[in-house]
Amino acid sequence: MKTIYDIQQFLKRFGTVIYVGDRIGDLELMIAELKDLYHSQLIEPKEYQSAILLLRHEIQTQKEKIR
Repeated sequence: MKTIYDIQQFLKRFGTVIYVGDRIGDLELMIAELKDLYHSQLIEPKEYQSAILLLRHEIQTQKEKIR
């Protein structure tokens, strides 16, 4: 996964669509959903790690834009 869009499409495969209207909130909910999928052993560790890193980076970028 290389983009947030890739993560959104990945989550759709599990029936998850996240949109609350707040970009940071959306990203944090995606992290929570990925953690649940990982702990349920529905996704591979590599998929989980790459998605989490990308989401954390995007959250940091969004927080810097706010400042």
